[in-house]
Amino acid sequence: MERELTLEFVRVTEAAALASARWMGRGDKMAADDAAVRAMRAVFDTISMDGTVVIGEGELDEAPMLYIGEKVGNGSQPKLDVAVDPL
Repeated sequence: MERELTLEFVRVTEAAALASARWMGRGDKMAADDAAVRAMRAVFDTISMDGTVVIGEGELDEAPMLYIGEKVGNGSQPKLDVAVDPL
């Protein structure tokens, strides 16, 4: 994998962690998970790739997005399969 793309995935992970951190210790796993999913999706949409979620969050935790088969990225090359678990 290209170094640039690797750093983009670090940004995705960081966004999910920062978004969910404000929910730590509050006993609301669903809110923390929702924040992580939404942050992850927002950053994925800025990455130059044509990604397809192959292992997703949506079905498992009834999240609003990141379902298996969902497209992520801005639609340009490279074409990638993506596995996600935001929280």
